[in-house]
Amino acid sequence: MKKGRQGEGGGRPSVVFTEKQVIELEALSSVLTKGQIADYFCISETTLRKIEARQPEVSDAYKKGAVKQIADMGNNLVKLAKEGNVAANIFYLKTKGGWQELQQEVQEIPPINIVVDSRATNATAE
Repeated sequence: MKKGRQGEGGGRPSVVFTEKQVIELEALSSVLTKGQIADYFCISETTLRKIEARQPEVSDAYKKGAVKQIADMGNNLVKLAKEGNVAANIFYLKTKGGWQELQQEVQEIPPINIVVDSRATNATAE
């Protein structure tokens, strides 16, 4: 039973990540969303965000793990592009080089009305 006034000892205790959990979170952040990571640790995403606010090392670990994976994927993309992979070259140039495919302006063609003279369809060869 709760003792005292509201805010004085009531509710669940705050979740605090251990050093081991912080290391796990860093590894997971390379492939999972925050919501999925929260599910992994059996907490809500809101709770995970509160933990990040209280424990800056948790937030830093999430960012570090995600950035490492992005860097690895980027390096792989550059490697493929250098090996002649056309799709990798195009993707790289669009995302990093600012290239874009310009859309041709669509021009509407006005409707054409064709009127056939009934004498032309019933003409006989003479």
